[in-house]
Amino acid sequence: QVQLVESGGRLVQAGGSLILSCGTSERTFRDYAIAWFRQAPGKEHEFVAGISWDGTNTAYSDSVEGRFTISRNNARNTVYLQMNSLKPEDTAGFYCAASTEPLVPVDSEDYEYWGQGTQVTVSS
Repeated sequence: QVQLVESGGRLVQAGGSLILSCGTSERTFRDYAIAWFRQAPGKEHEFVAGISWDGTNTAYSDSVEGRFTISRNNARNTVYLQMNSLKPEDTAGFYCAASTEPLVPVDSEDYEYWGQGTQVTVSS
C-alpha cells in the first residue's frame, strides 16, 4: 500500500499563497497519477488538481484553474501544489491521493491511496 503524507497547510490571508507537498517513501510512486482533493466541513471530497505518472498531463477544477499549479518530482517522490490568490472558499482539508488509472481521474473513488490531510484556512 502506498503511504502518502501531506504538509504545508496553514492559516493564510485571502490573496496569499501556499505550497503543499505530498511525499512518500514508496519506490513505485512514479507509477501513480497523483491528485489533490479538498474537503470542507459537511462536504464530499472535491477534486482540485491532478498529475499523471510522468507529469505530462495535468487537470484542474474550474474553481482553481489559473490559480493553482500541480507538479511532481519523481526522483524525490514528491508532488507539489502551488496555490496563489487564495480565497476564503478554498478553506478545507487538503488530501493527496494516488491512482493507477492511465489518465488523471477526477472522481475520488478512482483513487486507491490517500494521505491524512493538511488543513488550509484562508481568512478574509
